[in-house]
Amino acid sequence: MLWIAMLVSFVMAILITPLVRRFAFFIGAVDHPNARKVHLRTMPRIGGLAIFIAFFIGYALLLPTSRYNDAILIGAVVILLTGLIDDRFQLSARVKLMGQMIATVVVLNSGMRIELINLPFDQQLYLGSWSIPITVLWLIGITNAINLIDGLDGLAAGVSSIALGTIAVLAIIQGNVYLTMMALLLLASTLGFLVHNFYPAKIFMGDTGALFLGYMLAVFSLIGFKNVTLFSLVVPVLLLGLPISDTIFAIVRRLVQGRPPMSPDKSHMHHQLIDMGFTTRQAVLLMYGMTLFFGISSILFAKTTMLGAVITFIVVLIVIELIVESTELIHPNYKPIIRTSRRLLGRPRT
Repeated sequence: MLWIAMLVSFVMAILITPLVRRFAFFIGAVDHPNARKVHLRTMPRIGGLAIFIAFFIGYALLLPTSRYNDAILIGAVVILLTGLIDDRFQLSARVKLMGQMIATVVVLNSGMRIELINLPFDQQLYLGSWSIPITVLWLIGITNAINLIDGLDGLAAGVSSIALGTIAVLAIIQGNVYLTMMALLLLASTLGFLVHNFYPAKIFMGDTGALFLGYMLAVFSLIGFKNVTLFSLVVPVLLLGLPISDTIFAIVRRLVQGRPPMSPDKSHMHHQLIDMGFTTRQAVLLMYGMTLFFGISSILFAKTTMLGAVITFIVVLIVIELIVESTELIHPNYKPIIRTSRRLLGRPRT
């Protein structure tokens, strides 16, 4: 039955997206080209509505149950409406944050929160009063991280699909039936939308889709990895390594440049790859590969020994640093590892 529901969600996303595209033009929910945008023509941008509808149709066929189910769905509707209104009327950052906070409060009231962190040697770190602020930070941060990488055709949808697939694999390993069903249904819906969203895109997911997918990824990782051995928070952090890294280094870059940390710019990783000479398709595929690397690393970290987890984490940190230096994500002169390796190898700067 799960595979049938997934097929239905996938097909419905393919069929519904053109209708949403027409609806976007009808209500004026479009994205006009400007200096910060890569696209050169006006594009419809509420494609996330198609993902949500297709997902909900598949959900209605299966009706998976969990103690957190109602809170997840109510929060998803709040997030979707926030993104939909923003795509049409361009809400201020404060108003968008209010919508996200409402969804977060709904989730917290259900009892879903990060209450402890599993440590090595069967030890646990209880967060106590820090539980709520850390959970809020996680939900809001991941919700917006997907939105920040939504800058190239098919990028956010593809990255989210790989992350959802990884979550499904981890959920299957853990025997979490509810999370497996929800992740696979959303994966099928997102892949159906990606048929229309991959380069050259016919429609953008907009904040409607980016905030919705970010919220669902944040919630899924919250309910899925509470009981993972070792450092349990590291698993979802590794899984969502690409959007998290891009968000963190965007803030660092702006602070280094003396600008407000949340000010917009055109220096995200996908922008840097385009500036390096990659085509849109190549840049997107490169970032798919990075996301797949993070996904595989999260699976290895969750299932390996203590030594294996430490090695995996160190390798991931080195790879992130090399990516940051190679793409000049912080500053063109910030390349400590690359410069050190050149000096050790005796190679001239290129």
